[in-house]
Amino acid sequence: MIDDIERIRAAAPAAVEAASSVDELRAVEADLLGRRGSLTELKKGLGALDPDARREVGAALNLARGSIEELVEARRAALEGAERAAVIAAERLDLTERTGHRTRGALHLVTQTWDRLVDVFIGMGFTVAEGPEVETDWYNFEALNIPAAHPARGMWDTLYVDLGDPETVLLRTHTSPVQIRVMTETPPPIYAVMPGRVYRRDTADATHMPVFHQIEGLVIDRDISFADMAGTLEAFTSAYFGGSIHSRLRPSYFPFTEPSAEYDINCVFCEGSGCRTCSQTGWLELGGCGMVHPNVLRNVGLDGEEWTGFAFGFGLDRLALMRHGVDDIREMYSGDVRFLEQFPS
Repeated sequence: MIDDIERIRAAAPAAVEAASSVDELRAVEADLLGRRGSLTELKKGLGALDPDARREVGAALNLARGSIEELVEARRAALEGAERAAVIAAERLDLTERTGHRTRGALHLVTQTWDRLVDVFIGMGFTVAEGPEVETDWYNFEALNIPAAHPARGMWDTLYVDLGDPETVLLRTHTSPVQIRVMTETPPPIYAVMPGRVYRRDTADATHMPVFHQIEGLVIDRDISFADMAGTLEAFTSAYFGGSIHSRLRPSYFPFTEPSAEYDINCVFCEGSGCRTCSQTGWLELGGCGMVHPNVLRNVGLDGEEWTGFAFGFGLDRLALMRHGVDDIREMYSGDVRFLEQFPS
């Protein structure tokens, strides 16, 4: 029996190594160590041996079993590791850059528009000012000649912040609070533009988003007139849209300007000849403007007899839509790479 045990133990390494999968190894293990395996069959013959021989053969069986079990466990670990590596390789995702495609990201369409507008106004002699997106009621409304209970507050769907007294802190509804901050912190003359993100309680649709972007301009100096404002807007229109596009002003109302006007431009798609986009009028409404209201100047401590000025504002998102012919503002915020790749920076 000792010779049989040694023969089985000597043959075991080759049999175990020959197993190419966990299932094949399991079959080899059963042949050697299982209930009907070679060593198990030899163990059944221990009862017929005398005590001394039984001890000797039993020790040899245990030694052989332990040796074979170590071989099986080592081979199982190797096979399982190889199988895991094969699964990982099969399920691997190639996250490397694709050959032949863009290797860098691009600025968002709104950011591109923001940068172009700022460049145009800097070229016209304006500086750039920014302010906080969480504002107090005074900067967002009261200083702009919109006191509490003023009917004009209905023009804005305001999102209030749970800070301080009720309805005293809010997400700014326009970038006009930056104008107030500039006028209170900087002595005239002032020639500044204020780009930024604003918030309103709007339902997202093709032309509205609850979070969008504006750019406003402010000029405060001596002897500033409505004609200066009209000339500035016309110069901007030609510089940004091209020499074939012009502007016009229509009477309107805003609580912080007097007189106030709507700022229109020739339709950038038909250049004024009339199309579906401009409802055959040849004009597109771009924003609002007007002479700074005397009450606003008074609120920021400026003498309206010495200083006059004008302000204007329009939506960055709307400008981006018009310039690139996008018909749904939600497309710009969908994160769809197919859309974004159409506007490389």
